[in-house]
Amino acid sequence: MKIALLCRNADLYSHKRLVEAAKQRGHQIDVLDHLRCYINITSNKPSIRYAGEILPLYDAVIPRIGASVTFYGTAVLRQFEMMGVYPLNESVAITRSRDKLRSMQLLARKGIGLPVTVFAHRTSQAEQIIEMAGGAPVIIKLLEGTQGIGVVLGETQKAAESIIQAFGGVKTNILVQQFVKEAGGEDLRCFVIGDKVVAAMLRKGKDGDFRSNLHRGGTAETVKITPLERSTAVKAAKAMGLNVCGVDLLRANDGPVVMEVNSSPGLEGLEKATGNDVASMIIEYLEKDAKPGKTKTRGKG
Repeated sequence: MKIALLCRNADLYSHKRLVEAAKQRGHQIDVLDHLRCYINITSNKPSIRYAGEILPLYDAVIPRIGASVTFYGTAVLRQFEMMGVYPLNESVAITRSRDKLRSMQLLARKGIGLPVTVFAHRTSQAEQIIEMAGGAPVIIKLLEGTQGIGVVLGETQKAAESIIQAFGGVKTNILVQQFVKEAGGEDLRCFVIGDKVVAAMLRKGKDGDFRSNLHRGGTAETVKITPLERSTAVKAAKAMGLNVCGVDLLRANDGPVVMEVNSSPGLEGLEKATGNDVASMIIEYLEKDAKPGKTKTRGKG
């Protein structure tokens, strides 16, 4: 196959591993910076220009689009789709998963476990928002935050009210969520390809930090997940319409709850923690599922 890898930084571990895996399996793979792509939107002959040349027709495209450039990146990906190139993840699914509020509403509609969550803009009634989320402690999140940035723990009623009012001062939308204390600063990253969880790791936050993100200094180790955790991760991926994603779960007393569905999950922590060759699994999935000239939509909303 002829594969395009859309990413900003070719030197990242995940991207180098995908290139290595594709080449090892006998494929041609070109790394393209989606911000350097120019798209020609026409009815009869849509095309993409890159580095002064019109790109050839690819069999498949692997989108690795950062959250900060979702709008332009998915626009470029849509152009590939218009040209009949098979996307590992569709543009509509990536956009859906990047909208934290929309993604949680879709998961709730499918009956998938979630922490109690309140969406708010006007924060003058902070005490009412906290009450709706089940009372302090609560997690307060900016909708646009990634990798644990813009996520704050309000440990007491007064602290939570102050944080919510501070966010209100900058006129931003926030999510206020139940704090799952029993998770103990740990979460599960389940890596879904197709209809299976192919690898899973337990992430632990550094001492004194409730966030378990590896970018925030957390650690990871391989873990055995339960059948319910496995099925929850797969259902969450399907609800987003994503073929490949990372699903972050917390182990709550009432069962697993989904915190996030990541359409461009990193491979480094997962491969090193589990020893699984996830990059090759992704390329293998493309080999089996890619049908150039056809795209499919797995989710709605």
